[in-house]
Amino acid sequence: MLGQQIVRSGTSVAANYRAVCRARSRAEFIAKLGTVVEEADETVFWLELLIESGLAQGDRIIALLKEAKELLAIFSASRRTAKSGKHSTDR
Repeated sequence: MLGQQIVRSGTSVAANYRAVCRARSRAEFIAKLGTVVEEADETVFWLELLIESGLAQGDRIIALLKEAKELLAIFSASRRTAKSGKHSTDR
């Protein structure tokens, strides 16, 4: 069951990120990126639960959790930047 939750939320990150890339407006971009952040956070939750429950252990699961947290940080920072109105071309 936990594995299914991870697959669901993890694949949702990918599908929703694709939708972000196709956003037609800034507001839609920010809203869809918010969904990506939520799904990435949920994936981190399920991975942490697997580890803390003792159902999964080892270097591979730790590496997956680390990568999931890194992606969550990237998506969260992107959303904050988009909401602030600052762009890479702004100086």
